[in-house]
Amino acid sequence: MTTDTTGVDLYNLDLTDDPETQNDVFLLAFNSGEGAVFDGLYREDAISNLSGAPLTGAERTAAITEILKHKPGLEATYRYALVAGDVSMIVVDYELEVPGPDGTTTLRRGTCTDVMRRGADGKWRMTIDRPVDHAE
Repeated sequence: MTTDTTGVDLYNLDLTDDPETQNDVFLLAFNSGEGAVFDGLYREDAISNLSGAPLTGAERTAAITEILKHKPGLEATYRYALVAGDVSMIVVDYELEVPGPDGTTTLRRGTCTDVMRRGADGKWRMTIDRPVDHAE
């Protein structure tokens, strides 16, 4: 689950109006392994549940950076989106390969609901992410 980022300016990624393209950009940022790149897709006041707890601000940034430094691999399949003005909700099914300290990999599967908001600059940014693992 790696993503080729050759020739991509990871620090200037844009979440577009197209939900499927938003998913592709999200995957590109996540699979880069760069916490700052991935966190850059979030609003300053956004809430991320990626760590398993709802975090915002510096705690969110630190948790995202810690998770991504271990180079987990993410694949996500777009299911649907709902858009109301400057707010959108995107639902994806995901598979996340998480490397453990002993070298083994744990596979997590689930569904993630992402809420995004378009800012005054016209750019979409993550407002809330809520991945939920499926029971295996």
